[in-house]
Amino acid sequence: MTEYIFDTGSELGHHHLDHLGRMLDGPATWRLQGLGLRPDMRCLELGAGSGSIANWLAGRTREVVAVDLDTSQLDDVAPGVQVIRHDLRDGLGVDGPFDLIHARLVLMHLPERRQILTRLVDALVPGGHLVLGDITERPLEAVAVPEPADRDLWTRMLHLSHDVVSPARGISWAWARQTADAMAAAGLLDVDAMEFSQTVAGGTDGCLLHRNLNQQAEPLLLAAGATADEITHYRELMLDPRFRAWFYQIRYTNGRKPD
Repeated sequence: MTEYIFDTGSELGHHHLDHLGRMLDGPATWRLQGLGLRPDMRCLELGAGSGSIANWLAGRTREVVAVDLDTSQLDDVAPGVQVIRHDLRDGLGVDGPFDLIHARLVLMHLPERRQILTRLVDALVPGGHLVLGDITERPLEAVAVPEPADRDLWTRMLHLSHDVVSPARGISWAWARQTADAMAAAGLLDVDAMEFSQTVAGGTDGCLLHRNLNQQAEPLLLAAGATADEITHYRELMLDPRFRAWFYQIRYTNGRKPD
């Protein structure tokens, strides 16, 4: 099964994208800015979500094409942003070439990730940049818990989410560390990577995102062996400011097409 687990068009999906943006837009824009954006650039934003990165790029480049499987959250885009609803498994959905292609938390969800990467490289202009951000498999260690048993609960819910439910839906937690080699094999030069993470506390965006994802995946988690009591207590824990843990580590990898 390769259906996307989360419904970004729902109310939970709306909050999902908001939490994600507040956690990860900073590292994304820092990485993109470091490539040397120009006003004449044409950009492709894949998995555009709420449009936060597409809008940011639109203020610094000539044109941005924002592609997503669900475009219901892309109703407030900046001038210069073209929105296309499309499934990347069926091709890019738009003609290149592009000076910059950016995708965050997209390829790790798609089993066809290596074929898609090849298409992205083909769609770059000579000298163009491909920037991919995906979550690594680094363990999310709890650094403070209200009660000792809460650490076991946190570990169990992560195991069911990351080791049972996610792989069954085609998600690869190893892909982020394979991306650099895949880019080099596709002929990109100057391949470089950056990792970012931080600790989060109950009630803040990071833990609210964990809670949100748990709510969206509840049927799958129950089928994987979680109990209703475990899920209820886990969601309460994600609101408790006494709880702190490391958030997901995102690895940004970029490469340049030969001139």
